Amino acid sequence: ETHGITFRIQISVKELLDTDVLLKLLFHLPVNYPSTLPDISVNSDQLTRAQCMDVKDKLLEQAKNHLSEPMVHDLILWIQQHLKYVIKESATVCNEKTTLSKGTSTEDGIWMLLLHLDHMRAKAKYVKTVEKWATDLRLTGRLMFMGKIILILLQGDRSNIKEYLILQKTSKVDVDSSGKKCKEKMISVLCETKVQSQQKRFQTFEVKEYSMLDELQKEFETAGLATLFSDFVPPLLK
Repeated sequence: ETHGITFRIQISVKELLDTDVLLKLLFHLPVNYPSTLPDISVNSDQLTRAQCMDVKDKLLEQAKNHLSEPMVHDLILWIQQHLKYVIKESATVCNEKTTLSKGTSTEDGIWMLLLHLDHMRAKAKYVKTVEKWATDLRLTGRLMFMGKIILILLQGDRSNIKEYLILQKTSKVDVDSSGKKCKEKMISVLCETKVQSQQKRFQTFEVKEYSMLDELQKEFETAGLATLFSDFVPPLLK
């Protein structure tokens, strides 16, 4: 396939207090893997979001040591052996990382992503899932409904936006015509770009419905995104 392969692995690891930590790892292997690093997503009910991000960062660091050779198995073995040290380090440098992150994790600036969804059959569940992902990944923005148009506008750290896209494309977020859970296959990335200084930062993530196009347009204009609206929204009405 042109998009590579995505798969999930669940492993149980003994952590600091000898309690089992269930790690849910998602690997996306691009078509030119292993010459290119995989995208990795980490989730666990036993760890905080920050700890999951630290585990992900450490795995990506290790992946660089295996570039151009198959690495997934080695990465799994490594995290099984080193998880407790990663968690311990994460706890001890938490305050330091918070300070440093202002100059490191945001060095690329704040990024923005505009997505178009074709439909939502299981709307309530779908909306709840999108809200959770945005919260977990510290993304702000809007989930917008106007007639048949469904848009997701996100702002945040570029790596978190990238991880959101992986979740959006690989998770069973909706149901098909027969009611079975299914992945989102009809999603379009309309725009992915750096937020400019004249554009307003959203402070929260909100779900909003608009009865008229003018109301939707005003939402974009208030955030300094008039050009984004005119470039991508009107063509959706045709």
